Amino acid sequence: MVSAGQNGKGRLAIIAGSGLLPVYVADAARQAGENPVIIALTDEADRDWSAFDHANLGVGNFAGLEAMFRRHGVDRVVMSGGVARRPPWREIHPTWRVIKELPLTIRTLLSGGDNAVLQMVIRLIEAGGVQVVGAHEIAPDLLATTGPLGRHSPSAEDLRDIAQGAKAADVLGLLDVGQGAVSVGGRVVALEGAEGTDKMIERVAELRAAGRISTRRRGVLVKLCKPQQDVRADLPSIGVSTVSNAKKAGLAGVAIEAGRALILDRQAVIAAADEAGIFVCGIDRGLSAEGFM
Repeated sequence: MVSAGQNGKGRLAIIAGSGLLPVYVADAARQAGENPVIIALTDEADRDWSAFDHANLGVGNFAGLEAMFRRHGVDRVVMSGGVARRPPWREIHPTWRVIKELPLTIRTLLSGGDNAVLQMVIRLIEAGGVQVVGAHEIAPDLLATTGPLGRHSPSAEDLRDIAQGAKAADVLGLLDVGQGAVSVGGRVVALEGAEGTDKMIERVAELRAAGRISTRRRGVLVKLCKPQQDVRADLPSIGVSTVSNAKKAGLAGVAIEAGRALILDRQAVIAAADEAGIFVCGIDRGLSAEGFM
């Protein structure tokens, strides 16, 4: 049954992968008067969506996605949450639009970076007349703000690590590989790959335990948008687990891009950082090399 959204608009659909971000987006949409329909990705979505109109679809099921949009009168869609696995071509259920671009679609899935894949998916969705909007447009309170968020602030050495980590994250982003880097004592010691941020930080803890990284210098995790990134999907995000892992790795803090990164459960993140004795800050590189001075 079609149910109109806010102010007589069509409904909002939320394509939900793993993690808490889809939950925050769905709750924010309801608070704004929307009646979102949830499209939970099979083998990816890990939350209970029984309180919402919802359906389960495979990651490559474009035909099913388009049918859901028609059935529920969807005119806007948010892509949110983690997707760990790309569908093999055998699992792609195409529409006619996808069939026309099938060779390019398969090549992108096989060899494109995450941003290239997301831009392709956005293009295919919008070709059907549905607008893709960013999670931050539905839940703007999740966006990181400039400066320290809790009781702790970066030291002069931390600021140098932020600047070095930001340089590395930018280069990594231009290659469409990842969004994060760790710098310790001005030395970049870890870059984010397909394993994700938490696993990268775990590597830092292992390297430090093995004596490969200084135990005297703490270091900083930096997460930035890729320079070419479409901000409607896959904005950098941190949560309580990021803070917990940063503490285990002996880091001094976490720096994320103000206005272009998300903080999931802000108050819980700030409380966890304050208790752990580490900083969390939003950086705006238009202000200075360090980002907020």
